[in-house]
Amino acid sequence: MKYSINTKHLLNCFERIINVPSPVGYYKELNPVLAEMAEELGHKMTFDHKGTAYITIDGADNSKTVQIAAHADTLGLVVRTVSSDGMLLVRRLGGGGVVSLEGENVIIHTRKGRKYTGLVICKSHSTHVFDDASTLERNENTIRILLDEDVHTEADVRALGILNGDFISIEPRFRQTEKGYIKSRYIDDKGAIACCFEALRYLKEQNLRPQNRTIFSFPYYEEVSFGGTYIPEGVSELIAVDIGLIGPELEGNERSVSICAKDASAPYDQELTDRLIALAEEAECDFAVDVFYRYGTDARAAVRAGHNLKAAAFGMAVYCSHGLERTHVKGLENTTNLLISYLLSEK
Repeated sequence: MKYSINTKHLLNCFERIINVPSPVGYYKELNPVLAEMAEELGHKMTFDHKGTAYITIDGADNSKTVQIAAHADTLGLVVRTVSSDGMLLVRRLGGGGVVSLEGENVIIHTRKGRKYTGLVICKSHSTHVFDDASTLERNENTIRILLDEDVHTEADVRALGILNGDFISIEPRFRQTEKGYIKSRYIDDKGAIACCFEALRYLKEQNLRPQNRTIFSFPYYEEVSFGGTYIPEGVSELIAVDIGLIGPELEGNERSVSICAKDASAPYDQELTDRLIALAEEAECDFAVDVFYRYGTDARAAVRAGHNLKAAAFGMAVYCSHGLERTHVKGLENTTNLLISYLLSEK
């Protein structure tokens, strides 16, 4: 059966968190928002020493504990150093290239709480000036942050309180079209967080408990491959709700939920993946089963860290992963349907 998804609430959750900066390791702004959203649904949020946020719910049967992981960190940048002419040189937080960053607005978050805006540019930034403006490779050594401040030297920048290692967040540029398409950075993985909160709303409004004791987790280091290395005691199954991919040899699409059978390193647990496929069929989800290349999740990180658990992964498929991504609201709805089906499953 399909569950009654409140699409308005689902999208409101997404919009509420998408503009809150949370590049890898930067949890100070988003965690209070997540805690407020949890409280509105009657849940108390807790945090571990790495900043990971948790919501723990008693199940109909507390003899088994399962975990749902939807990572809260996004791609971003840090200040590497300041050039002699007052521009910021950067290092990436997380994978992917920098080609899609050129021309983006950013915010520099200083250690003392100040914020400054800037623009990502290439050092050969104009075809009117530089012969190689169109051909120069865009990478960490050729892009710069042009601060929206009257600065011309390194000393000018340092006087603002900007230090090496300061976090830099990138404007998400969220858009929703009349046809239901969602365009934004960080659908990976704030789209999945929205699905989790819509599932929590459904349980509350239907006065339902999940079948098992359930821990929702929102870690901040998935994009650097160790968000799932710590697992709370007693967890025997871990589901990573994360993006699916679209491309050659892949069956997923923006309107479906993609179940990942294997990622870059290994297959996910056979029994748990089989169960998810059966649940997707029962919930009448539009779904696909795919094998992903150059891809991993917090569920995989947990297995690599040696935890004794079953791991699986599913989520809405996107175009242009790790760039300005696009999916469809139907993909979010199908992901939420499968998540609710799993939470209520008696197996």
